[in-house]
Amino acid sequence: MKKIGFLSFGHWTPSPQSQTRSAGDTLLQSIELAVAAEQLGADGAYFRVHHFARQLASPFPLLAAVGARTSRIEIGTAVIDMRYENPLYMVEDAGSADLIAGGRLQLGISRGSPEQVIDGWRYFGYQPAEGQSDADMGRRHAEVFLDLLRGEGFAQPNPQPMFPNPPGLLRLEPHAQGLRERIWWGAGSNATAVWAAKLGMNLQSSTLKNDETGEAFHVQQAAQIRSYRAAWKEAGHTREPRVSVSRSIFALMNDRDRAYFGGERGGEDQIGFIDPQTRAIFGRSYAAEPDVLIEQLRQDEAIAEADTLLLTIPNQLGVAYCAHAIEAILTHVAPALGWR
Repeated sequence: MKKIGFLSFGHWTPSPQSQTRSAGDTLLQSIELAVAAEQLGADGAYFRVHHFARQLASPFPLLAAVGARTSRIEIGTAVIDMRYENPLYMVEDAGSADLIAGGRLQLGISRGSPEQVIDGWRYFGYQPAEGQSDADMGRRHAEVFLDLLRGEGFAQPNPQPMFPNPPGLLRLEPHAQGLRERIWWGAGSNATAVWAAKLGMNLQSSTLKNDETGEAFHVQQAAQIRSYRAAWKEAGHTREPRVSVSRSIFALMNDRDRAYFGGERGGEDQIGFIDPQTRAIFGRSYAAEPDVLIEQLRQDEAIAEADTLLLTIPNQLGVAYCAHAIEAILTHVAPALGWR
């Protein structure tokens, strides 16, 4: 049994070929797709965060709105770039969204990927400490965020407050009980997956990771997951961790599916560079008739290792088509693989 959700990057463009032509379209359609996915029986609605781009950016208003319109589905991110975040303000935003959703928030965070502008986090008022990189800064923001989510008091109260205070040091409010255990780290390397395990975060592994061995993407990703689980066990955490992978998977059910994604048949991993120093491997897309797709997915070692699968959806094709794509996997592929 696997949890199956969708992951939207929330692209929009004013092109007449797009069903999502504005930021407002993206936000409202994201809410509607989450509602539709819940009705179809999907387990999660996840959203990617990019700054300075025609995509979804500030996630918490959207997460709160989805939480208010749904009752069961998990609501999350994959991922929030912590280089841009004020951990204290983020604790308040995340707590509010989680309480609105009734404790269904699953927040994926990370040091982020290359963005639309050079050092975009500087415009948000952040700068790495001397001798540190922007990645170090992102991980430091994450550590502060995790510590604050424990809900322990740390701030000295005013002796003459406007409103009465509880005794002792004060914490940030509102506090969302249990949210600390629903934080995920988007790891692009084996080392950061191990680091996330030591800190007690769940693991999100996407369709992109550092090419560390030259093997097929799914083989490297499966090894990353196994390294993470071993580090988790060694750290002595008492709960079971969760692990997600994301994939572009399309069941070709009709002529429209074939027109959109038939060209993805026989796709292969791709090699590229996310920065001048880092060679990365990008996982293949899957697109085939359900019987062929089932056999292809049986061979994906990383999907077998994970407990949660996030289906990346082409949001600019509109809510109805994305719901169709999700339903096709839930109905015609997942049961044969034992995912349902």
